[in-house]
Amino acid sequence: MIIHRDRSRREQLITALPGGYGQLIGVTRELMGQATATIDILRSRVPGTGSQLEEIGRLEADLVHFARERVSARLLAGPDLVGDSLSGWLPNPPRQLTIRVARLPPLQVLIADRATALVVVGSPAERRASLIKAPEVLQALCTLFESIWRSSAPPDEHLAFGDRDRALLVRQILGAMRAGVTDEVAARELTVSVRTYRRYVAEIMALLGATSRFQAGVRAAELGLLPPAQGGAYRP
Repeated sequence: MIIHRDRSRREQLITALPGGYGQLIGVTRELMGQATATIDILRSRVPGTGSQLEEIGRLEADLVHFARERVSARLLAGPDLVGDSLSGWLPNPPRQLTIRVARLPPLQVLIADRATALVVVGSPAERRASLIKAPEVLQALCTLFESIWRSSAPPDEHLAFGDRDRALLVRQILGAMRAGVTDEVAARELTVSVRTYRRYVAEIMALLGATSRFQAGVRAAELGLLPPAQGGAYRP
């Protein structure tokens, strides 16, 4: 009997949502509106067609408008959402919404007041969603969010290898790293702040799986991101 009661209680704390996307939108809107202090959102790109993703993005971005005015909201977005797709998340009039960019696991999470979470995984055709109130699971989700948040970057400071407009900047930073140029000199030559330059360096090292700047430069050359070193020359 005790085991049965514990199982029933746990089932009430983690509830599967078998409905369609409309139900998820309704639950998300309800959580947004009920939050009194904080809303944390983790949103990575889900598999699907361009039209599907565009429509989903518009619907989900609109939901932030239902948050109460004094609620502090944070959005962690995947690198592939940087750009115009994030502009819709900016409330009008402005609210306390902070957006950061980081490499994310393939899931969508909404945490309201650190007390209730909506977790969605899978593609639109195979979507699985759960409403979570179990304290131990919530703690794990909050810890995951905070860990990623600390190493994330604002959208205007995020650097991605796939962005063609920044491809030259990536090569220049990699070249400076391989040549051992100081942060101050490299930042001045590239006309960015030292803080922004160091954030770029940290992200590049993480993407390359490098433990040192020199290793990142060597690894970049191995991958064809940099030409072979010629006398250690560095040209910004």
